[in-house]
Amino acid sequence: MAKTDWKAEAKALKKKLKKKVAGLKAELAEARGEVMEEIGEAVDSVKKALKPVSPLAPKEGFPSLPVIAGAEFAAAEAGIKYKNRKDVMLVRLAPGTSVAGVFTTSTTRSGCVRDCQAKLAMKVPADAGAAIVVNSGNSNAFTGKVGDAAVAAVTGGVASALGLPASRVFSSSTGVIGEPLPHDRITAVIPQLVDDLSEDGIQMAAEAIMTTDTFPKGAAATIQGEGGAIHIAGIAKGSGMIAPDMATMLVYIFTDATIAPAALQKMLARNTGPTFNSITVDSDTSTSDTLLLCATGKSPAAPLKGASLKAFEQALHGVMRSLAHQVARDGEGATKFVEIRVTGAATDGDAAKCAFAIANSPLVKTAIAGEDPNWGRIVMAIGKSGAMADRDRLTITFGDIVVAKDGWRNPGYTEEAGASYMKRDELVIGVDMGLGRAARTVWTCDLTDRYIAINADYRS
Repeated sequence: MAKTDWKAEAKALKKKLKKKVAGLKAELAEARGEVMEEIGEAVDSVKKALKPVSPLAPKEGFPSLPVIAGAEFAAAEAGIKYKNRKDVMLVRLAPGTSVAGVFTTSTTRSGCVRDCQAKLAMKVPADAGAAIVVNSGNSNAFTGKVGDAAVAAVTGGVASALGLPASRVFSSSTGVIGEPLPHDRITAVIPQLVDDLSEDGIQMAAEAIMTTDTFPKGAAATIQGEGGAIHIAGIAKGSGMIAPDMATMLVYIFTDATIAPAALQKMLARNTGPTFNSITVDSDTSTSDTLLLCATGKSPAAPLKGASLKAFEQALHGVMRSLAHQVARDGEGATKFVEIRVTGAATDGDAAKCAFAIANSPLVKTAIAGEDPNWGRIVMAIGKSGAMADRDRLTITFGDIVVAKDGWRNPGYTEEAGASYMKRDELVIGVDMGLGRAARTVWTCDLTDRYIAINADYRS
């Protein structure tokens, strides 16, 4: 063989070997990626299996919710943060649906919240349809113009798929703050969501919006209107970063009642204060809180007025209160559901100050977690609240047990009675200020080591 032929053959062989090595490296990288993905999915499955459901969750599980004519639901896996679980939900609402909403008061509220607020302020045709799209795993909050563009892309994609104006597509996002939303993962599953829309898919929608929640939350009511039944069905998510106004929660309530948007908005605003704005888990107000109330007008009953309007509002209040209580019951790491009942305050403002000072006090909440009837911490919370108080007029109770009155411990109170009461899963702490007629009731939970564990590991 000539010398020149040998060199050419060696060069060709070297090139062939390099190509083969490159191919093997690519195969190895692909295999490594698949293995890492499988490990990640296994870890997620283990975490899910080890994630305990709150002991305060409804014993009967997710309730049976009535079908709301004119409302269809779907959920899908977009892989925004979680693996092997639904993390996007879509609701399609019939033409003529009225939509009302209340939102977080945070000055750093998310792009979704600002977009919803702007759209609700617009005038819309009476026969306009609507849609709601929600993702979990990423809150799209504090993400600047990139976040605004993501909102536009998602709502625009839904609008195009459903034949709606973008101004009638409302969105919400919940999860980690400050991370850009991978909105392309959401738009990619919109066709699937549209195909899967169903009147009976509301439970899947409730599951898709969960983050650190340990159970999906639902509530319902039915009343008899003039000419037929009127149904209400609501879902919610919320577990941590829960405090007015509102709380870290997403809430969607649907009814087939016929009611104008302005009247619906006023009713929603009236009932938010004593329900969702009366719960707290950790005193932290979220960037993403959204509550939307949608009335499709598809019930055979006549438009709400008079007695039927009053009955509907009472039923709506009950649904909102139930959902609010479920959020507090699912407080991160909670083992006790606590009602703080303040009466006899000089003003409504003072009643609220006192109630929330007790409900948000880490010292009160950890004492409750330890089943310690340390009523001195309640005295402390009252004193720091800023509410008008008189030591010698205060009365403190645990349920029916009078703990303190007339400026000191009640002579008939015993530590044994207090400790026995604190072993209950549901507690009522009463404070009568003895100064007036104002009152406020709020609901909270205890503060356990699991709250720290959940939030220390939230982004990992």
